Amino acid sequence: MEQILLDKTRWGWWQSAVFYQIYPKSFQDTTGSGTGDLRGIISRLDYLQELGIDGIWMSPVCASPQVDNGYDISDYCAIDPIFGTMEDMDTLIAEAKKRGISIILDLVLNHCSSQHPWFLEAKKSRDNPYHDYFLWKDGDGSTPPNEMKACFGGPAWTYVPELGQYYFHQFAPEQPDLNWENPDMRAELYKSIRFWVDKGVEGFRLDVIDQIGKDPDLQVTGNGPKLHEFLRELSANAFPEVGLVTVGEAWGADVERAKLYSAPDCSELSMVFQFEHIGLDQQPGKEKWDLTKLYLPDLKRCMARWQNGLHGKGWNSLFLNNHDLPRIVSRWGNDKVYRVESAKMLATMLHGLEGTPYIFQGEELGMTNVRLKLEEYVDLEIHNLYAERTAKGYAQEDVMESIYARGRDNARTPMQWDDSPNAGFTTGTPWLPVNPNYRQINAKAELADPDSVFHYYQKLIRLRKTTPVISHGDFTLLAPEDEQVFAYIREDETSRLLVVCNFTDEEQKFDCPAGFENAQCLISNYPDAAPVLRPYEAYMLLAGK
Repeated sequence: MEQILLDKTRWGWWQSAVFYQIYPKSFQDTTGSGTGDLRGIISRLDYLQELGIDGIWMSPVCASPQVDNGYDISDYCAIDPIFGTMEDMDTLIAEAKKRGISIILDLVLNHCSSQHPWFLEAKKSRDNPYHDYFLWKDGDGSTPPNEMKACFGGPAWTYVPELGQYYFHQFAPEQPDLNWENPDMRAELYKSIRFWVDKGVEGFRLDVIDQIGKDPDLQVTGNGPKLHEFLRELSANAFPEVGLVTVGEAWGADVERAKLYSAPDCSELSMVFQFEHIGLDQQPGKEKWDLTKLYLPDLKRCMARWQNGLHGKGWNSLFLNNHDLPRIVSRWGNDKVYRVESAKMLATMLHGLEGTPYIFQGEELGMTNVRLKLEEYVDLEIHNLYAERTAKGYAQEDVMESIYARGRDNARTPMQWDDSPNAGFTTGTPWLPVNPNYRQINAKAELADPDSVFHYYQKLIRLRKTTPVISHGDFTLLAPEDEQVFAYIREDETSRLLVVCNFTDEEQKFDCPAGFENAQCLISNYPDAAPVLRPYEAYMLLAGK
């Protein structure tokens, strides 16, 4: 299928684009090390071009001790040797550009590695110029400055005896938070970003960017008082190009805050990653990682709130999977009997919305969650959770069920390329075990099957670029209280688009709205029409006005 190339020199090109997230460690290994690398990504660019995507968001490849899988950067302007060399990165940028694919780099600006030269200098003395690049509080090592907890467990403060001070970290102790109040530190970060822009990187995903305005004294982390001031300065100094795309990860964003992040004047960012929809199967009163059933009306109301709230006033990212989330077909779909149908249905629901879709590697194949032994998991969060839960008296079996449902390593298992050993990912021992179902679910098989999940995603991507109402039409939610069917209408001056999705494994009745009786079917996950919606059935109908 011929790829439609977007004009990336104009503002807003990303509003008709589709991005693809690569977790480099798990995408393709070319050295036999068991860890994916940049040359592996280069070797699969033709595959991504065939899919039709416009940009690759790569999880961090900068130099790092890998305590948190690269989200602990020790040098913002160097490539970690496990992924290759700077020459490999230059080749990747150039080869991707030849195929009309932009490289979007993942940068962590809220914190760095404890092995970063800045922090090594900061620990030498209180008078060191780099000391103020981080957040410190006096103490004697017996009691932290306050009761704040780190996201990965334990206190958010770590004591440095030689200084008689604690430093603040929202994540692992090896990830000290940066002090955004320091203008010299901010200037250093801007220089690092410009280094990559000069190399041809065309955008950035900014990790936990809503945390940079933190105030540990007030126990405030997200949405701090100076957050948007910092973001406007960051944009003016590091992202002045018209075509550069920037997306901020903001777990604490609501619709009103997102309007600031993604205002049409681009004074801050191009778009926001918000997560309100992702936690909707976490019912009140249940602890994190418990598996609970999605209540569909909640999801529909959430999606409608964001669609209508940002329309004409901001821009949203659309996603159901990423490196921090379990596979959506195992979470909201049916990864056994109706894996193909439910994977296509979930894609239909998402790709008919206004916003920029992000496909996480393997999502276009319908890859599923995995069940490993505890010792086979690598993720720090999984092991910390297991230790904390079992110490509180939770049954080991129950904790493991939670991990199977929600563990981050579900999304990080190696990409399933074919049915050869290790799914064609590596000739060595993979850093994380391959899902055993790779013999049935893999790219080679799906490329050969015109009815595969891959080819369905390929068609959805093409529709976004050739059907303007998908990118910019108004949104109207249908039957908001229906607990089985998610249906909505997109509308512009010339056309109306109906999107219908059955979220169950049973037949459902749906009355087609007036005006769609003779509409064109743009896409469907069943080969023919039927008087009822079949299990996980989904389709898009286009009608004129």
